[in-house]
Formats: sequence, C-alpha cells, structure tokens
Amino acid sequence: MPIRLLHFADLHLGIENHGSLDPKTGLSTRVQDFLATLDRLIDYAVTTPVDAVLFAGDAFKNRDPSPTLQRLFAERIRRLVEARIPTVLLVGNHDLPNAIHRATAIDIYQALAIPEIYVARTITTLNIAVANTRLQVVTLPWQPINQLLTHDDIRALSPLELERRFRDLVSQLVQAELEKLDPAYPAVLLGHLSLEGARLGIERNIMLGADIFFSTAELGLHAAPLDYVALGHIHAHQVISSYPPTVYAGSLERVDFGEENEEKGFVVIDIGDGPYPRAVSWTFHPVPARPFLTLRVELREDTADPTAAITRTITRHAERIAGAIVRVIVTGPSQQLRTIRLTDVRRQLLEHGASFVSAILREETRDQPRRLAISAKDAVDPATVLHRWLELQKSLPDNRRQAILERGKAIIAQVQQELLLQED
Repeated sequence: MPIRLLHFADLHLGIENHGSLDPKTGLSTRVQDFLATLDRLIDYAVTTPVDAVLFAGDAFKNRDPSPTLQRLFAERIRRLVEARIPTVLLVGNHDLPNAIHRATAIDIYQALAIPEIYVARTITTLNIAVANTRLQVVTLPWQPINQLLTHDDIRALSPLELERRFRDLVSQLVQAELEKLDPAYPAVLLGHLSLEGARLGIERNIMLGADIFFSTAELGLHAAPLDYVALGHIHAHQVISSYPPTVYAGSLERVDFGEENEEKGFVVIDIGDGPYPRAVSWTFHPVPARPFLTLRVELREDTADPTAAITRTITRHAERIAGAIVRVIVTGPSQQLRTIRLTDVRRQLLEHGASFVSAILREETRDQPRRLAISAKDAVDPATVLHRWLELQKSLPDNRRQAILERGKAIIAQVQQELLLQED
C-alpha cells in the first residue's frame, strides 16, 4: 500500500535573534515565528493526512531549553499523537548534552512511552506500523567523536587519523543496519550529519561539535534498498543525490541574514507499494517564514540630504519591508554618513511595517583620487594646474584658496626665474 511521509529538520526553537519581547505572551517575537511555521507543518500533517513524520534533529536552540520552550514543543507533538501519526524524533548536535549519559530534552517522550513517538539517539533500525505495512527507519543521529572513540584513542591519533577512524566506525555501524533491511517493505534513512557535496550556510556559525563530512558511498546508501534519505543539520534545502533521493529539508525558519534568500519549508514523500525498487516521488512545501531584507543605499558627495535619500529607498521597497526583519547598509563619504538621522530612518522602517529593525550600518567609502581635466596647452603652465586643483577643494574657504593660489604663483615665478638664470 502506498505511504506518505513528512520530513522536516532544524527547528532550533528558542532562537531569539532579531526579535523583541511580546508583552502579551512573554515570548520573543522570533520564538512565535518558529512556532507559527511548526504549526503550519503540523496542520498539513494532520489534515492531509500523512502516515508518518520524520524529524531530522535539532529541536531546540541548545541542549538546555527552558521549561516554557519544552512545553510549547510538547503541545505540538501532542497534536501528532492525537492524530495517531507515528513520529520519529532524531537527536541532533544541538540536542546533545555535554556528558554522553545525560538525557536530552526530547528523551522525556521515550521515558513516558508515549504511543507513536520514537526517540532516536543511537544508530539503529525502527520498524513502524503504518498504513497496513511496515516502515523501516534507519536512524543516524549526530555522532560525537568521544562516543565512539576512547580518550586514549583521541589523544594518540593525529587529526587526519582520528577523522578517518571515526568515519570508518560510523560507516560500519550504518552499513550493518542497512544490511538488515527487508526489500519487501519501504525503508528510509533518517540522519543528522554533513554529506559531501552539500552547500553550507549559516549553520556553520551556530554549530556545536566538530563537523566531519561523509560521502554517500562510504555510508553505503546507494547499495541499500532505501527509498529515501531524510537529512538534517544543514539549513539550506537541497538535494544531494537522486538515487535514492537524498534530501536536506532545510530549517523551517530563517536564522540570520545569511539565509535571507533561502526558501524554507518541509518535504512530503510518496512511496509506492510492492517490492524494491518502488516508485518514489517527493515535493518541497514552502512555508511563509519571516522574511529578512537588506536595503543598500549609496551616498555621494553631492547628496544634499542623506536621510532623505535613505527614505526614498525605503519608500521604493515598502511592500518588501512590511513584515520583514530589515537591516540598512549605507555607504558613502564620512561627512555624509555623520549627518544621517538614525532615529528618523528607524521610524520610517517601522511605519512601513518592518517586523524588526536589526541594524542601520554606516560604511565609509575611501576617497577616490581626483583627476584634473587639463588640456595639453594648459599642462605646461604650473599656475593653471594649481588653480584647477584648488577649484576641486570644496572644503577650503574661498579666501584660503585665494591665498594658496597667490603664494603658489609667487613660488612658481621664483623657481622659473632661477631656472632661467641657470640656463644663462
């Protein structure tokens, strides 16, 4: 019987960058954004409906989320339980505690033995009853090096040897699980890791733990009867391989301006019935994640009113500003940048509906060398060259320019007289 799966990853609930406190809820506006996109995903899962949900790791911003964040996450998971949708929660690097034997924030679902909820903290294979068939899920949670290697091994090995040993051990464990798969039933691999060929993004700045890249070949993904590989850890939605479909769902929300142009969402997978190889198709479903917008304004020396120039740019982008997290980057001469009325710029952005004004950055441009437009005839006259140069020095008062010109002419005349005497 065909089955439909929903794959998402990297929720990172608790990120509050570029947000403010909502006095009505006591939550950051950014936390509300993350919850809103998660709610849309769960609405889809419940109403479509799907046969199972696969979460590829990093539920929270860090390993010690507040009780409030845990409650908010649990309320969403409860909706999946009430809809009797089997859900696999994979442990990502942001979920792992410092000590190996300490519990993660999502282990509570396993401790309570909540029906239809599976917590995957080890490399193993789950067999889940879905739609009158059996779904096989090979789980590959984030693997810290000290979990597979002893401290003595880590101290004794060089960095290159350490990485090679670690990759070999992980690959052996994964391949051992893949060899157990029954081709008669649908199978997926659910992993939180970096694969070679992936396009990296802002996750590098918030990463916890060493990031070691694996290849699909060393993990044995192409040789196994896998219908789909559901990945998390890298925030940009992308496809690594088509056979089997090896897909990063990407994060549900934008984390920073590094993800300004990335589309966010989740993946829905349809797996046909019958023995392997089965017909498989998947679709990326975008969600209305909070937009990030960078406005760039370039000022010139002759810009009469720098603040008015910025305001004109804001007006041109009014539709894009509404509801967005906005930053403004203004470049120009230092004297122009100093006159910007920052309060007015911020007020204009908020009046145009910006959700949050992240920053108004001023970047000074270096003065370009001034070139004198002098004809060949004038070039032989030093006094003319000096006069033309002084005309470009707009910051000098007229009386000062005149004094320099007169003094310069006197020096030039004196030098010319000395040269004539030498020729005689």
